[in-house]
Amino acid sequence: MKDIRLQINIRHYQLEELAEEDRKLVEMAVKATDNSNAKYSHFRVGAALLLADGSVVIGANQENAVFPLGLCAERTAIFAAQAQRPDQAMVKIAVAARNENGLVKVPVTPCGSCRQVILEMEDRYKNSIQMLLYGTDGVLVVNSARDMLPLCFLDDSMK
Repeated sequence: MKDIRLQINIRHYQLEELAEEDRKLVEMAVKATDNSNAKYSHFRVGAALLLADGSVVIGANQENAVFPLGLCAERTAIFAAQAQRPDQAMVKIAVAARNENGLVKVPVTPCGSCRQVILEMEDRYKNSIQMLLYGTDGVLVVNSARDMLPLCFLDDSMK
């Protein structure tokens, strides 16, 4: 038997410690929570996706009475970018959330489905997509979806 140890590096910053570009991306994710349709959970999530050309596409979670038909903020931003700008690689995504009491204290992380979609975008564009996960206690910075989904399944897994 052999043990395999997996290790990831996540950096924790205060918002003001981030580079200006990153701070603005986080602020856009916070603003995108206003676009959420969260009439059931009242948990509003916003995402801001930076593309290689410097443009930003935002997304917000969308709920539906038939719960499996909703969509997360990260995927609304990614799918909008794919529909509108498929020639542009994705560079960074910022995610923020708020509930009825305001912005959440602990940064919210992408769900498993969103992690898989981000991972496949990394594979498609052959670059890492940095994640900036905002909470009022600080911003977690993760360098790649692979860090959050280390034992991943991609196209090469089927070869």
